[in-house]
Amino acid sequence: PVGDPFDAKTEQGPQIDQKQFDKILELIESGKKEGAKLECGGSAMEDRGLFIKPTVFSDVTDNMRIAKEEIFGPVQPILKFKNLEEVIKRANSTDYGLTAAVFTKNLDKALKLAAALESGTVWINCYNAFYAQAPFGGFKMSGNGRELGEYALAEYTEVKTVTIKLEEKNP
Repeated sequence: PVGDPFDAKTEQGPQIDQKQFDKILELIESGKKEGAKLECGGSAMEDRGLFIKPTVFSDVTDNMRIAKEEIFGPVQPILKFKNLEEVIKRANSTDYGLTAAVFTKNLDKALKLAAALESGTVWINCYNAFYAQAPFGGFKMSGNGRELGEYALAEYTEVKTVTIKLEEKNP
């Protein structure tokens, strides 16, 4: 359910601020205008704050904004595909690469996708699984650097190179 993020039963809380709320609603409207089929949701919750109904679009094409932009909200575009090569090409053609989720019974295909996708994190048969030991971060315009794990420590260090030319003792 959508609600108070401090309630253990809540699965989705409000958007972080008015700017993000407005951006998500604008992207939802773009999906409608560009011809995606709205399956559910598609609007704000009428009775309270910065809450948006979970939204699913089908019949989404690659050129639609909801397929190309990072939404960071409760919006799921569904795109059809014919083969893994099409999935890889489509996913890697975006400017972003924060996360990817692969749901399949075929572990070989899942591992092939995980290796080929230009994404900082790939979840297989799960989503939003974070572990303190595993680095998290994106590729391309989804950011550089990592949070969590040993790689995150590098974000808090400064690397310096010092070069000294010494005189030769016995030329």
